[in-house]
Amino acid sequence: MSDLPRKAVTRTAKLAALPLGFAGRATWGLGKRIGGKSAELVAREVQQRTADQLFKTLGELKGGAMKLGQALSVFESALPEEIAGPYRAALTKLQEAAPPLPARTVHSVLQERIGEDWREYFLEFEDTPAAAASIGQVHRAVWHDGREVAVKVQYPGAGEALLSDLAQLSRFARLLGPLVPGMDIKPLIKELRDRVSEELDYELEAQAQREHAAEFADDPDVVIPQVVHQADQVLVTEWIDGIPLSEVIVEGTAEQRDRAGQLLARFLFSGPARTGLLHADPHPGNFRLLPPFQDAEHPEEEGGPVGSWRLGVLDFGTVDRLPGGLPRTVGDSLRMALEGDAAGVYGLLREENFVKESIDLDPDEVLDYLLPIIEPTQVEEFTFTRGWIRDQAARIADPRSPAHQLGRQLNLPPSYVLIHRVTLSTIGVLCQLGATVRMRDELEEWLPGFLADAADATDATDATDATDAGEAGETPEEAGEPEGETVQA
Repeated sequence: MSDLPRKAVTRTAKLAALPLGFAGRATWGLGKRIGGKSAELVAREVQQRTADQLFKTLGELKGGAMKLGQALSVFESALPEEIAGPYRAALTKLQEAAPPLPARTVHSVLQERIGEDWREYFLEFEDTPAAAASIGQVHRAVWHDGREVAVKVQYPGAGEALLSDLAQLSRFARLLGPLVPGMDIKPLIKELRDRVSEELDYELEAQAQREHAAEFADDPDVVIPQVVHQADQVLVTEWIDGIPLSEVIVEGTAEQRDRAGQLLARFLFSGPARTGLLHADPHPGNFRLLPPFQDAEHPEEEGGPVGSWRLGVLDFGTVDRLPGGLPRTVGDSLRMALEGDAAGVYGLLREENFVKESIDLDPDEVLDYLLPIIEPTQVEEFTFTRGWIRDQAARIADPRSPAHQLGRQLNLPPSYVLIHRVTLSTIGVLCQLGATVRMRDELEEWLPGFLADAADATDATDATDATDAGEAGETPEEAGEPEGETVQA
């Protein structure tokens, strides 16, 4: 490939070929069956050819097409094995690699964005990319001070291509259904489109990464590379080695899978509590499993318990800003559901507009809908498997199921859209890992409202603060509370 295809007509034609190609292969398969070949063998061959075309098209186009492929790749564990199998390898490839841009294009971007003397910033620069993603590719290099760095270069025309792809993919959403059966692709595409401008802004990404790196600087379990240099369309960060999570999924040991799963869950819930930001792109290509920190004099103090693998986190281009951490409603509703408080859960869901005013549901039926989904929080440790998530997906997707009928009446408020997708994506990765995770430990430590005592204490503190403010004769502004708004814990 000589360059990133940018002409809308070219990209549209390539994307349109996906569903048309599927229809053609289905006709070809029918001919094979008429010719005497077994339906099972023909179906498997059709699916494999479809997967090959899917990867080739999405990988070459990069942009929104590849971003959709990356997002879909974390959900493949929810699909029936006979469907998921042929797609798994093709979609997983999108997490780590794609056809690279030529070196001359990369050099021209660096020259334009860093300066004519861009090479003076580096002692070494590898022209072959170490990784390629939806809107940019990463090159390994050595900074002028001797540090190994990752140089992320945005594809020329990436913004235009990203918007064009997602607009076209939205139009083709129904036709794309056969590519990933059982998934509603259109809402996913809309949410990706809503985040385009943020992901293209490397200044915002650098800011989010700096905040995470500062907060996790001394963390024994999570490693965030420092930002070294940032310019328009170029981001330089420290390089971190490690095993890509996609490789752990395929060939990791049980110890590595469990450790990666535990740390992934920990980062999901602790990140918003510690930084006010939610890392919102949790596909396996953005994580590395790093060996234990080695320090001859202080192995325990500096690197945590000997033998503990660490989680390296990359790519902060998409984040959700949550100044107060994850909404307390999440923790409160989870706690109430585990306590069997159907009325309490239903009341919270109505308050937050998960159940619209015009809808009237049975609280016990809502609780029955939720309990299987929150099973991992009901026990001290839970083993996430592809079978478990397939059962959940089948229960909710089957039009004959009461869960399907109830689910269609629930609403997802805009402020929860990204939280919802990130949580589901993380669960998808945990199921790909087959990890045994102590999920309750992380919820008790980091999720506001999950522990009853903590929730009651917070309520009491809020009440006391309000009383003190009133007795002092303070106005809401003087008490630190904006007039007409409610201060949330």
